[in-house]
Amino acid sequence: MLSSFSVYAIRVLALLFAIIPHEVAHGVAAYQFGDTTAKRQGRLSFNPLNHIDPLGLLFMVVFHFGWAKAVPININAFRNRRAGLFVVSVAGVVTNFILGLLASILWVKMGGQGLLGWFLEEVMWYNTMLGVFNLVPLPPLDGSKVLLSFLPYESQDFILQNERYIYILLVIGVMSGFIGQLIAPVMEAVLTAFIQLGLWL
Repeated sequence: MLSSFSVYAIRVLALLFAIIPHEVAHGVAAYQFGDTTAKRQGRLSFNPLNHIDPLGLLFMVVFHFGWAKAVPININAFRNRRAGLFVVSVAGVVTNFILGLLASILWVKMGGQGLLGWFLEEVMWYNTMLGVFNLVPLPPLDGSKVLLSFLPYESQDFILQNERYIYILLVIGVMSGFIGQLIAPVMEAVLTAFIQLGLWL
């Protein structure tokens, strides 16, 4: 039987395998489109200290809802603003789904046994959760930025300038449990698909 400290330590480690690649992916994608902001601020590094918000990490481990330090993005620096906004927005989600899939395959091949099996299960869960959660189309989540990429520039600027006010909708949705109920079946479907693929391979 693992101690409570060991349980939380494994959760934190697994969470780092989800949060850090997600944020780095945003920064790398932005850099490819000409925005050097993340690179100049050291956000293309895998150093956890560059990405972790201590309170957000604590909430994620305890309540399964939290946040990391947002990667700074300057959409006006993109060579192609519309394409850049779309690609940068989906980069983190795609990265999470790839890592979730890889963890699922390894978990299946190992039979889900032992400490490593549990760690892989946590990596699989956190990556899938972050990927699905970030597709919710409410600021400041990635799903809202995907939608923004299809809007006129004036509308993009207005929403980006006021998203801190719209953010309250996300807080209400999370605290009320509505968003959790919304994404739960999607998460289950994605996890099932990942595991089924692992069994097929």
